[in-house]
Amino acid sequence: MEQQSVVHNTFVIERTYPQQPENVFAALADPAKKQRWYARGDHTEVESFEMDFRVAGWEKTRSRFKEGTPFPGVTLESDVVYQDIVANRRLVLAQTMSLGGRHISSALITIELLKAEKGTELILTHQAAFFEGSDGPEIREEGWRTLLERLASALENG
Repeated sequence: MEQQSVVHNTFVIERTYPQQPENVFAALADPAKKQRWYARGDHTEVESFEMDFRVAGWEKTRSRFKEGTPFPGVTLESDVVYQDIVANRRLVLAQTMSLGGRHISSALITIELLKAEKGTELILTHQAAFFEGSDGPEIREEGWRTLLERLASALENG
């Protein structure tokens, strides 16, 4: 039997932030704020980050892996189309990722912001198809956990 060429996966991450939903939403919606916590990373150098934040709008991130990583000099591309936006409440986006020009995954990502007793509960639901040569579900979930931790730091530092 031939090996499966697509791995389907869903994961959910819940995280509480002490800031109000409006502040958390702003960190997701404002290009300058989002680039600081989302696009920049320890292992990659941002080549470009562009965002048109509206329903049917888009986001494009191009990064190059640094030396000392498993993919030195290789470009990572993330292309997003915003499917649904409800200010201070919800984002739904479709994302494709490519590594070195090869398509590695397609995902539907829903981010919900719920007012909590002490701030905001963020619920991220990631539903994806991973293709040959992709990072896979476990590494992608770890990546999102790291990003949400970076979001916490960005919110703390304004």
